[in-house]
Amino acid sequence: MQFGFSASRAARRTHSTEMPAHTAFEAPDPAVLVRDLRKGFDRNRALDGVNLRVDQGEMVALIGASGSGKSTLLRHVAGFLAADRGTGEVMVLGRAVQRQGRIARDIRRIRSQIGFVFQQFNLVGRLSVMNNVLAGVLHRIPLWRRLAMRFTVAERQAALEALAAVGMEQFAWQRASTLSGGQQQRAALARALVQGARIVLADEPIASLDPESARNVMEILARMNRDQGITVVVSLHQVQMALKYCPRTVALHLGRVVYDGPSAALTPELLGQLYGADVEDLYAEGPRAHAAAEAAPAGAARRAPLPAAA
Repeated sequence: MQFGFSASRAARRTHSTEMPAHTAFEAPDPAVLVRDLRKGFDRNRALDGVNLRVDQGEMVALIGASGSGKSTLLRHVAGFLAADRGTGEVMVLGRAVQRQGRIARDIRRIRSQIGFVFQQFNLVGRLSVMNNVLAGVLHRIPLWRRLAMRFTVAERQAALEALAAVGMEQFAWQRASTLSGGQQQRAALARALVQGARIVLADEPIASLDPESARNVMEILARMNRDQGITVVVSLHQVQMALKYCPRTVALHLGRVVYDGPSAALTPELLGQLYGADVEDLYAEGPRAHAAAEAAPAGAARRAPLPAAA
């Protein structure tokens, strides 16, 4: 299935050929830039000096065993969490999300460029799928229309196109609570399309899904990246999915980046060196298990040093 969502602002911005003459040869700002990010909860160190750069148009997997810091990192990038006071910097599309442990004052404007996909879907069950998807335009409409949930014909048409792009148009007027987990996650992705997000941060979006639904969600994320030019950073518990869908993988362990490079280079032997006994979590059996995936094209790895505690 090809995306037919022509109304996406993200697509127009990403693929526009109109560029001021003085910027024609300037390198674009990275989609995400993280410098020396540190976060502690009580005595636990969730992030321990994380550095990360994701360029616009990339699709990157974050992997790691439970407690490695994947979700915490994504929430810092979105500005939902502040780093330890006096540490770290997070930039999104050239604008500061936070510095030295302080969230930017204009975070809502910055966050309008970020579609955040939660593990538990974050839909309002009593509302229709259509209204949940239309929540993606709330940041750019007047307050009185937000309060009254009044949307224009063009906005509703854009929502229908987004639902069609993820194969959900037939459920537009159903209550969100009646959908399966996989259907709810696809509706959440449609909301990100309507939002016009230039970056999608997906936090374990397939962790609670059956294998077929998980594949559907990952394929939609890959098409959003390929066809719309949207930057995707997705945290995954299943290394097989990273190998199949993401050309680049960043591995976290004990709050540190221990590998950053081509997904194809993540052999079982290398993963064993990085994670030790915890590597079993990345090949978990049961409802999270998925068929072994085809590897992405090989390339030179950028392997970070192992933390001392590993």
